[in-house]
Amino acid sequence: MYHQRLINPRSLNGWQGVMELIQSLGCIQYDPVNVVGRNPDLVLQSRIRDYQPAILNDLLYQDRLLWDGWDKQSSIHSINDWHYFKRYRDRMIEQYNHPDYPPMKVADLVREEIRKNGAADSLRIKHDTKIDWWWGRPVSIIRACLEVLYVMGELGIHHRNGTRRYFDLVERLVPADILNQPDPNPTLADYHDWHVLRRLGSLGFARVGAVEGWLGITGMKTPERTAALHRLVEKGDVLVVGVDELPGKEFFIRRIDWDDYQERLDAPIDNKKAALLPPLDNLLWDRTLLRWLFDFEYVWEVYKVQTKRKYGHYTMPVLYGDRFVGRLDARVDKKTNTLVIDNWWWENGVNLEADMRNALQECIHEFGRYLSTEFIRSENQSALEIL
Repeated sequence: MYHQRLINPRSLNGWQGVMELIQSLGCIQYDPVNVVGRNPDLVLQSRIRDYQPAILNDLLYQDRLLWDGWDKQSSIHSINDWHYFKRYRDRMIEQYNHPDYPPMKVADLVREEIRKNGAADSLRIKHDTKIDWWWGRPVSIIRACLEVLYVMGELGIHHRNGTRRYFDLVERLVPADILNQPDPNPTLADYHDWHVLRRLGSLGFARVGAVEGWLGITGMKTPERTAALHRLVEKGDVLVVGVDELPGKEFFIRRIDWDDYQERLDAPIDNKKAALLPPLDNLLWDRTLLRWLFDFEYVWEVYKVQTKRKYGHYTMPVLYGDRFVGRLDARVDKKTNTLVIDNWWWENGVNLEADMRNALQECIHEFGRYLSTEFIRSENQSALEIL
């Protein structure tokens, strides 16, 4: 909780706070689903005071201090980490860069169009051919080519307009001194050690078997992950820790995070604040650990048919202090510019006391300001008790 900047939500400030958080966590996951904001904006609104999406947009596409790329799947990370991901891009080149691979048949056309006319999306470059693509959907061969050149590192995302991505040549987006740096990890083991240590920073506290939390590390399965963790322990960069309530289970934490936690133990904290977390928040990456440590069972139901959902397709966990107290299902009514709380579910054993009510009320109103809504409305009785 300390490391995730959630023991005192919304305590960071402005673009400097965003950069501080990214430096600490390594990356935050990107997802285009937008019900009450995209995942990265929702991660940031819970930690940055008076956050607005324009802050992240400027860091990504104006100042280019952050990179819209890959880490744990589609993620946002510092531009300074570009050269560390060379091994991933090389693997994509090995997988896709073949003249008989359909998207590569139009690669020269795409490169030349972007070189001459600047950043482009898949609609600007005309071609009639469609191919079966990821998730089994037919798409324009131009779109497939843009995505392939993107993961291979030839193109980067110049900007987004809603869910549409506009791609440009990477040499126009990444400063030359960063673009031309060599891979700092000469061996696969070196790379694994770097990425595992980095991912521990994203998680804060981790176990070997947290498959979801370790996604995106090139060439790594459980044996390689275990070996890297043990090397890092031997080097002194990582500590093995236990939890009294979970006997026999082994967890890992970066030494730097452990030392930071120890320094904060005696510092006064305000544990009477609340936060709304998105389904792909870093704190939620390991759902098993979430259940063990917080007694909180969470499933993102976006991929379930409505009849099989227990809650809602974009239900957000509600954090108060160091415990999960409820779940929120909300949306924005654009016609009336209103944040609408359709449902609120309390966790078992939660009693709504005055301090909690005040914290939740403040949190919801802050959430409305983040969304730039003018009003908040609900017909749900539990939500009305708070509002």
